[in-house]
Amino acid sequence: MNLTETIQNKYNELNAVAGNGLLGAMRAKAFELYNKSGIPSSHNEEWKYTRLTGLTNKNFSVHTTAVVPGKETLNKVRLQTEYAAELFFVNGVFVKEISTYTNDALVVLNLHEAAESEYKNYVQQHLNQSSKYMKDGMNALNAAFTANGLFVVAKKNKAVEKPVFIYHLTDTASDNVFVQPRSLFVIEENAQVQLIELYKNNGLHESFTNEVIEIAVQENARLEYYKVQDENENCHHVGTTHVQQVGKCFTHCVTVTLNGGTIRNNINMILEAENNEGHLYGLYMVDGKTHVDNHSIVDNVKPNCFSNEFYKGIMDGNATGVFNGKIFVRQDAQKTNAYQSNKNVLMGDNASVNTKPQLEIFADDVKCSHGCTVGRLDDEALFYLRARGIGEKKAKALLLHAFAADILEQVKIEVLRTYLEQKIDERLEIEAI
Repeated sequence: MNLTETIQNKYNELNAVAGNGLLGAMRAKAFELYNKSGIPSSHNEEWKYTRLTGLTNKNFSVHTTAVVPGKETLNKVRLQTEYAAELFFVNGVFVKEISTYTNDALVVLNLHEAAESEYKNYVQQHLNQSSKYMKDGMNALNAAFTANGLFVVAKKNKAVEKPVFIYHLTDTASDNVFVQPRSLFVIEENAQVQLIELYKNNGLHESFTNEVIEIAVQENARLEYYKVQDENENCHHVGTTHVQQVGKCFTHCVTVTLNGGTIRNNINMILEAENNEGHLYGLYMVDGKTHVDNHSIVDNVKPNCFSNEFYKGIMDGNATGVFNGKIFVRQDAQKTNAYQSNKNVLMGDNASVNTKPQLEIFADDVKCSHGCTVGRLDDEALFYLRARGIGEKKAKALLLHAFAADILEQVKIEVLRTYLEQKIDERLEIEAI
């Protein structure tokens, strides 16, 4: 039974258990859209360079109930540091019993619990807002399986002093798995929070992740969001991060991709209030046969907003990269300042990248720019290092580390930045050179 057939059977099973209500109505509508749209193909302009059809023809198990791993397995994926919360997804299901969340500035619930709680209005207002921008079958498919997801509120006038970690563990020790994590975060007025998502796998079979996280940021709130992908070449990923700045606020988002199979990262930043400020940063450093596709949308809806987007890519071996960034400036969004840049280094003759920065401006009093570069390492800089007795391999490694540093310095959490620097040093073999 291929993935398409398994999805139909599992959807029927989930509906029989999860019932109707607020989430049930959303699931039904989303599954209808999925059946109409199907899995995106290269005939869709937005998916021109990323092909998923080869994955859907394979056999995958679909999990809709929680699996509890052992403590030893959890410790392998955890960053050993202080935290406000450690929240675990295992095979796409939020596992509340192994998560820790004692901070009084946070409310943590299962998504189906939140839909029936005092926070029901938040679920009604903000859940599935990403579907307004992501109209493909993958987003609809995730919504169709929304049940055992995660719901978090950062409380009004509270600063969450330590990071909130979300660990996504995919267990492929016994078979191929298809997983669909779903999260909704609401950052209330004057709240501050640092949020980190880390993806890890356990096993050598294939995994296919289809994830959606939606974050609503209210007036005078501050969000730092980090997403780190470090799985093996058998792990495929389609992820959507939807940041909705509903009040005047500040957001800072960093996505780092170090390893994987076929990867598609969608990130949307919607500036819905005047004087919003948003920053998007990305680093994709891949080799082998990894394919990474970064699609971003920055939508300036109201006047006097500022956004800055800066993505860098390093491709080696047979790796392929894609960057497609769109900035929209709506008619009412006068005095907008929006900037976008994408820079790429190709290290091998077989590595490639397709980059397409875009601007769509409907206002006349704005400052906007976009640009991209693709090339090799700077020969002059390489010669300078070689002339001072540094070997060719180490010289290239140092230049690549310096190239990545622009993005790494945007990681404000020391333990995470140290972790990423160590991973990159290992990749570049700096210590061994």
